[in-house]
Amino acid sequence: MGVVNVTPDSFSDGGKYIELNHALAHARALVAEGADLLDIGGESTRPGSMPVSLDDERRRVLPVIEALAGGSVPVSVDTQKPELMREAVAAGAAMVNDVYGFRAPGAFDAVAASKAAICIMHMRGEPRTMQHDPEYGDVAGEVHDYLAERVRAAENVGITRQRIVVDPGFGFGKTLEHNLALLRQLKKFRNLGGALLAGLSRKTMLGKLTGRDPAERVFASVAAALIAVQNGAQIVRVHDVAATRDALAVLAAVDNDSGLRNA
Repeated sequence: MGVVNVTPDSFSDGGKYIELNHALAHARALVAEGADLLDIGGESTRPGSMPVSLDDERRRVLPVIEALAGGSVPVSVDTQKPELMREAVAAGAAMVNDVYGFRAPGAFDAVAASKAAICIMHMRGEPRTMQHDPEYGDVAGEVHDYLAERVRAAENVGITRQRIVVDPGFGFGKTLEHNLALLRQLKKFRNLGGALLAGLSRKTMLGKLTGRDPAERVFASVAAALIAVQNGAQIVRVHDVAATRDALAVLAAVDNDSGLRNA
């Protein structure tokens, strides 16, 4: 899953793709690098970020979705607003990715009648305050229980499990130790939905481990993606598509020796 941030304040590439032509060029470049899915977001959810209005978010993402829908790869919209979920699906989005886990009133209803997939993520608190000393007794157990409850809630409104992706929410209300524990125990989340997504690319946890700024976290991001896939992730949400695909190709060849014989 390639990331297209149509925001002025994203932690990794804030403002680079706020203009429609820049966003589309970046999206197409990610596809050329090998992205299987594009995630379009118009509201930063980095730690400390403030919410944006529905109108602002709508103006940012809908033109991008409309331009990319029906292309060679499906498009996901990254939003927690039910109104925008509905509009994005009507514009051609094949998935709705919600960091709030579809907790907003009407969120499940906005997508239930469609054929769109949904990605349910775990977040403790809200972006503005989520990194203010988050605490867990058993982070993997608590995140698992939350996601299991949200999957049941989705199924109760007619969203089949095959349409559901779950994401433990690395960096969303978690310390470095919490994130590492989740990564170690990622297999625990494998059977909650139809697929398991891990989003670790360029995140603060990698900066704490390497001492590098977001743009310099490519190698750490690729390593994290490899570990996530080895531990059960079926989708990795990344900024650096080509580097990640190359590394995953090597991993796939090692895991399947027929790949080496046929190379």
